[in-house]
Amino acid sequence: MAIDLYTWGTPNGKKVSIMLEEVALPYTVHPINITKDEQFSPDFLAIAPNNKIPAIVDSDTGVTMMESGAILFYLAEKTGMLMPTANDERYRAIEWRMWQMGGFGPQLGQAHHFHHFNPGKSDYAEDRFLKETQRLYRVLDKHLSVRPYMAGTTYSIADVATWPWAARFAWHGADLNAFPNVKRWYLELAERPAVQKGYAVPTAQDIPMP
Repeated sequence: MAIDLYTWGTPNGKKVSIMLEEVALPYTVHPINITKDEQFSPDFLAIAPNNKIPAIVDSDTGVTMMESGAILFYLAEKTGMLMPTANDERYRAIEWRMWQMGGFGPQLGQAHHFHHFNPGKSDYAEDRFLKETQRLYRVLDKHLSVRPYMAGTTYSIADVATWPWAARFAWHGADLNAFPNVKRWYLELAERPAVQKGYAVPTAQDIPMP
């Protein structure tokens, strides 16, 4: 039995493939090419009502799930992995997972849209989202200055969720050398075999190095 993963090569997609590699669950990859609007097909809509990747179907349980954040929580509960059990680190993992979902992902995504894909279209938007990107990196850098991982001493779903967005540092104009604690964390996670394998889904891709 296996997980069916419907995904594309975005940070949100890579969260789930990295998670699946980390928890060592067998999975089958179904690429959904969002550059060709395949996410709007009726077959995919039946799996993901919001027409966005990633999504999974768990043949063990019959569970179908969209939204990368929910999928990571589901896989952590299914396997008992990457979610700390001690209350303080468990709540920190949830807290920083939510921080990624509410800020680090959406704001960097906007920076990608205006700075990387549509430069020169709106100076105001570029400035706004690049400044917010720098602020968020400062928040993460300070947080990681006193702990090895986002939840504390334990590598968790918070790290899995945040790292693929940091891997797009060139797209959102962030110099990791300006954030030494983020750089230390980023490079350490980049050495993990599961991160390397998951980052290469659905197509082979080298991890960017600062």
